[in-house]
Parts: sequence; structure tokens; C-alpha cells
Amino acid sequence: MVSVTSTARFERRRPPHLALPAESPMAMPVQELYSRPQPMVPYRSDAPVWPRLLVFGGAAAMTVLFVREMYAVLSVARLTPIETVMLALFSVNIAWISFAFAVAVAGVLALVFCRARLDLPQRGNRLPLGRTAILIPAYNEDPARVFAAAAATAEALANAGAARAFDIFVLSDTTNPDVWIAEEAAYRALQDRGNPRARIFYRRRTRNVERKAGNVADWCRRFGAAYPYFVVLDADSLMEPDTLIRLALDIEARPGVGLIQTVPMVVNRNTLFARVQQFAGRVYGPVMSAGLAIWAGDDGNYWGHNAIIRTAAFTGAAGLPHLPGRPPFGGHVLSHDFVEAALMRRAGWSIRLVPLVGGSYEESPPSLIDLAARDRRWCQGNLQHARILPARGLAWPSRVHLLTGIMSYVASPVWLMFLLAGLLLALQARFIRPEYFTEEFQLFPTWPVIDSERAIGLFVATMAILFLPKFFGLFVALADRTVRRGIGGPLRGALSLLVESLIAALLAPVMMAIQSAAVLDILIGRDAGWNPQRRDDGSVPLVEIAKRHVNHTLFGVLLGASAWAVSPQVFAWLTPALAGLVVAVPLSAVTARADVGLALRRVGLLTIPEEFEQPEILRRAARLAGELDARLGGQVEAIARLAADPALLAFHRACLVPDPPHGRGGIDEPLVLGLARLRSASSIEQALTWLSPREKLALLADPEGLDRLVLLPHAKAAE
Repeated sequence: MVSVTSTARFERRRPPHLALPAESPMAMPVQELYSRPQPMVPYRSDAPVWPRLLVFGGAAAMTVLFVREMYAVLSVARLTPIETVMLALFSVNIAWISFAFAVAVAGVLALVFCRARLDLPQRGNRLPLGRTAILIPAYNEDPARVFAAAAATAEALANAGAARAFDIFVLSDTTNPDVWIAEEAAYRALQDRGNPRARIFYRRRTRNVERKAGNVADWCRRFGAAYPYFVVLDADSLMEPDTLIRLALDIEARPGVGLIQTVPMVVNRNTLFARVQQFAGRVYGPVMSAGLAIWAGDDGNYWGHNAIIRTAAFTGAAGLPHLPGRPPFGGHVLSHDFVEAALMRRAGWSIRLVPLVGGSYEESPPSLIDLAARDRRWCQGNLQHARILPARGLAWPSRVHLLTGIMSYVASPVWLMFLLAGLLLALQARFIRPEYFTEEFQLFPTWPVIDSERAIGLFVATMAILFLPKFFGLFVALADRTVRRGIGGPLRGALSLLVESLIAALLAPVMMAIQSAAVLDILIGRDAGWNPQRRDDGSVPLVEIAKRHVNHTLFGVLLGASAWAVSPQVFAWLTPALAGLVVAVPLSAVTARADVGLALRRVGLLTIPEEFEQPEILRRAARLAGELDARLGGQVEAIARLAADPALLAFHRACLVPDPPHGRGGIDEPLVLGLARLRSASSIEQALTWLSPREKLALLADPEGLDRLVLLPHAKAAE
């Protein structure tokens, strides 16, 4: 029960001083990125020294030890060129693995000895003095789910007595005309419910400039001056009212803090793939996030949602540059969040991570295919960060955050090249006559051999540092009574860990192949575009799965045949990577099924506490989504929806905001073409068949085009 109004009406009645000036620095000339700025506020960091020594010193020491051992494995005689390449690739990968392990160790110690640093103070009966806006950017999302989340959040805040401290903005960048009108219908449904205790605003941009980052920047320019702070949510995320209030109180009490990031927990997932991610995030996530928080201190990071941001810090420092050149490396910054945090820290603002605050939720992709689609865009955005790394004035931890984002994708092709180099070394030894004397006056031969016993020991040690963080997470989870009960106790928790580890091990080589292909795509200049995400648990058609993974299967078969041709021992060495690739199609199909995930839930595996004691805001959002979906009647064509609801048509017409001409390729060209098609059409059905989505969108956004579109049946009848 909320009070809702459009941002167009809000703009008409707000005082002029609430708007930011036209020259507000929400866009940065790229030259400023590489110039040395003066911090807006003094730098400070309250991070203890020991976590940074442990994480970076420990990772460096482990890397040196492992690289020395690998050198000993390969250098029974002098290194051959292929062995040198293998050693270099191994060095990169083991440094990445060692860093993650050191972060996990720091996280366990922080959870035992420094828990207070990882949480926010309790609020008691206090409420924030300043107003906070909650932003929900949406791009072709399910309107029922988006507005249900907005309404559930508003009602929860009202019930907590904090309605006057928060306003909610649904910021639509939707380009699907049917979804746009459905959004307005969902918004109207909330208006009909009405309650003056909490307010929800809705605004749709006509021009989707700079995607989500541009959406938030547009809000900052239009409304930011009215709100000292704002919270960004994703279309699939929610936050408890107590968490929102505590975040607002804490940032209000700390004038130097620019951003506070929570750690969202994955919830509401049913497919096997998503339940594996959900269990891993709930059990292993706290250890890793605690380790990140304790070493980062005031030099934290931003993950794009479920965080509170000081508006003055964001508008004054986080304007994104347009990188020179064309996508994928040029243009606007895709993965904006890391860069925004780095720029705010460069200006002196503290960026904090609070992993123990709780009450922060999100959902995850339901299948491997959906994850791969999202990952492709993230891969491009993170590789763009290579052009941000040289920026002057960045704090060194900010550079580490950017570098870890890059490495999270580069690690896959590095691993793949390491496997191929090992296979090439074996093929050379098996089929190619060795060149024992590689130099003209070489006295002793170069023998292409390795120390197999040491290699086995190195493999075991590498597996240990890969899997130990999982056991750290399980031990921490079992020490918490609520979590222990939620994962089914020690026995079911251990069995869930084994199931998750097995599935993750099978999925890892497929993700390696997917990410390697994505990196190659980007290096040869292919842009990811901007596609909406699939969030529902509906099963993926087998044809789509087979089409997506057939190359992975063929690659696995070819790799396995090559290894077997060398020797059974080489085949056994490659088996962990081969298994997932060969069964990629059935693996992806099975993990995308909700019935398989729910079957494991029924026997108590891969469960989390939020499934047994579901937070009220999640229950309320689910109920409201069902009610709104029933009210909307499912997927309905936009014109038919407007024609059937005169009140919705009047609301849609009142919310249209005229835009200036945007030139060729903007809104004018589709509008002109759409009007021409309307004049030629003999019926509304024919017009809808002829109109492209862009033309239909342009007509719905233009008062004249809307009139002609809606009145077309009457005009043809009169003729």
C-alpha cells in the first residue's frame, strides 16, 4: 500500500534548486582520467596492517614456492621453449589462486577476531535525518516483479516508521514497447492500491544513453540534489528495511564515507545450477567477502547494486569518461561500478564493504547459458578496465580491484593455454624427434623430460589451495547456529559441499571455454551489445543448449583423442578438464532443470537458511508479484492494452515528455517511418505486422504518433 506518482509530475512541482546544474560533472573528459587530480577530501584508511601483509605477502610467498616447484618439475634438464611457456602460464594462474587462498585465510581470521569491523552499528529506535532515494533501474524486465519489489520495499519501510526517510524510483530503460506499456499498467495498479505513507516514482528514458550508468547519472542530474544519499538495487534484488535504515544512519554519521557496499545473498533459486551458486554464495561467500573487507578497509569496491552512495561524492567524482575508439575497448564504460568506486576513492571518499550487515538479497542466472550471456558483457567491461588502470591518482587498492576483475576473465584463457602447452609438450615427446643439441657448440644435450613424482605432489598441493577455502566456509557456517540448521547440519552440509564441488568441477572447464571464447571475441573487436537477462527458472530448450555447447563437446573430444594418442597417462592428466567439456550438453541441460534442484532440496542438500525462514520482504514481494501478474494478464500487446484501458491510455499520454530532435538514427527516423507505415496500413493488425519494434516504440513515445496509432481502427472504419 503505497503512494505513487510519475517523475514527470514530480519535476513539475519541485523547486528549481533541487536540480543539479547543467554542467554537473557526471561525464568526464578522458584527458582528466590520466591527469593527477587534487582529492576533494583527505585520504584516510583505517585498515589494519596485518591483513594486507597476510594477503599480499602470503600470496607472493606461495606463488614463489609453487613456481620454484614447477621449475623443478620441468627443469630436470634445461628448459625447452615449450616448458618455458608452461612455466610462465603456470606462474600467472598460481598467483591468482594463491591470492584467493590468502584472502580466504584473512577472512577466517577476520570472522574470528574482527567481526565488529565487518558490520554496522545497531540502529535502536533512530531514523536518518536526510532523505534517501532507492533506485531500481530496469531494462526490459518483468514489470510485475520490478514493481512488486518496489511496493514491498515501500511497505516494509512504512511499517518500520521510515516512510518519510525514503523515496523509491523505478528508472526504466525499457526498449520493448509491450514491456513499456506493461510497466505503466503495473504502476497504475500500484496507484489504485494507494497509501500516502510511502512514495514510488516511475520514469522511463526515451534515449538509453550509457545503459545503467547513464540511467543513474540521469537521475542524479534531475533529482539528485533533493537526496543526500541513494541506494541502487538491481531488478532482481531486495533489501530489508532495517538494513536500509542502518546504511543511511551510518553514512550520515561518517561525513568522509562515499559508499557502503553490502554483500547480497542469492535467494529464491530452484534450478540445480542456480542452487549450486546459491549454496556456494551462502557458505563460502562470507569467508571471501570478509577477507576482502578486512584488507581493503576504506579502499573498498562497488558491485553496482545493494549499496548506499553519498550523492555529492558520486556526482562530484564518479563521472565516467568516454574511452576513445570504438567498442569493445572504446566507448562508454560497461562495467561502471569498479571504475566509479576507484574515482570516488581517488577524490578522497572512503569506500566500505560490510559483509555481515545481512538483509541484502539478489537472484542469480538460472542456467549456464544465462550466466554465459551475462558474463560476456561483464567480460568486455572488465577488459575495458585495462585502459583505466594507468589513470593517475588512483589508490593502489583500487588498481588491485580493477586488476582482479580483469584476471577473473583472463585466467580462463591462461588455464586453457597451459593445458594446450602441456599437451603439445607430450605430443612433441611422443611423435617428434627431440632436438637434443639446440645450439651449435652445445656440449651436453637438452633432454625434454619432467619429474613425474614432483608433478603429482604439485598437483595435490594446487588442488588443496583450490578446495581449502570451501572447507573454511563450511567450518564458519557450522559455527553459526542459524546457518548450521539452514544447511541441514554437519552431515548434510558436508554432503552439499561435495555435490557442489563435483558440479563446479564439471562446469569449470566449460566456463573456461566460454570465457576464453569471450576474451578472443573482444580481442578481435566484437561488441557484446546490451541484451535483457533471463531471470525465471523456466527450463532452457534442449535445442538451444545443444547449439550453445556443441563446440565445447567437439573440443573436448578432440582434446581427449589427442591426449589418448600420446599415452593413457596424458589422457588421465587431462581428464578433469575433458570430463566437463565432453558432457557439456547434458550437464547444462540437467543443471538448468528446476525439478532436479528441488529434488535435492527435498532431501536436504544445497539448502540455505533463507529457504526455511524466508524473510518477510521476500514473501511479500513474491505475493505482490503474483497479484500484479494476474492484474496485468500476462504478456499483452501494447496497443491492445492501451485500447482496452482508457485510464491507462490517459496516464500514458500525460507522462509523455517531448524530446528535442536527435538526428538520423535517433527517434526521428523511426517515427517518420512508422507514420508512413500507418498511412499505408489498412488495419491495425497490418500496421502492427509492418512496424518494427523501434518504429512502434517511437510512435508510442510521440503524442501525434500515439493518436494515429490508437485511432487507426476508427479512421479506417470511417473511410
